[in-house]
Amino acid sequence: MSKKQTKKETVKSSTPESTRVDDYAKHLKETRFILPETVRYLVADGYYCRAKFWDAVRDSNLHLISKLRSDANLNYIYTGEKNKIGAPRKYDGKVDCNKLKKLTFIKIIKPGVKLYSLVVWSVCLKCQIRLACLEEVQPNGKIKNILLFSTDLYLTGEQILEYDLARFQIEFIFRDAKQFTGLSDCQSCSGQRLDFHFNASLTALNLAKYEAYNRHSSPDPFVFSMASYKRLEFNRHILYTFIDKLDLGQNLILNHPNLPSVLSYGTLAA
Repeated sequence: MSKKQTKKETVKSSTPESTRVDDYAKHLKETRFILPETVRYLVADGYYCRAKFWDAVRDSNLHLISKLRSDANLNYIYTGEKNKIGAPRKYDGKVDCNKLKKLTFIKIIKPGVKLYSLVVWSVCLKCQIRLACLEEVQPNGKIKNILLFSTDLYLTGEQILEYDLARFQIEFIFRDAKQFTGLSDCQSCSGQRLDFHFNASLTALNLAKYEAYNRHSSPDPFVFSMASYKRLEFNRHILYTFIDKLDLGQNLILNHPNLPSVLSYGTLAA
């Protein structure tokens, strides 16, 4: 066997047969029938803004909503007069994500954050996309642009932003479940037991959020933090332990006006 053949075989053996994107694309195709036909959009992290994953989304009769890199390869679509001779002009230059003059201003989301939108051509996905760009002024005065997009050209910039924010809220659920209610701690290989474990973990999280919501009496908007809830319950438990073990006056302590500040010691904002 020659050295060239040995090198080729080594390269082939070290190359993975499928990537995580391939696995998720296959999973989407296999489970699409579970989703109702009314579901039209799949909102994914920016990692999945790839041609092979978009092909799976399109084959599943869905539209993709995701995030782009700040240096994404995008082209403006030419809308001027067409030449009578030669192939029609398709593009009108590359999109510079640091210059939003050609994008349509939509609205001011909040002080220092503006929303722009435009239909452009994605070189990566090889299709037209509706771009929604958030221009945010940083504390140091620099401008940061966040690029969101949808393959549904009829979605507005506000809708794209709304759907992406909804996806982010789902990520909070899995983050809290992994960190505080043992979502990823089950060691069983049984599908039925795993199903029970996942449901128990997410149910515990929902009950904690429900109880925290019922306790919320402040005029400020309700903000939930599982870390703060855990600290609050621990402080409550240790306080009752001190009262019980040291024979302290329960009514005096529990009716003291500074009790809420004692129980919330060490809590954090979400």
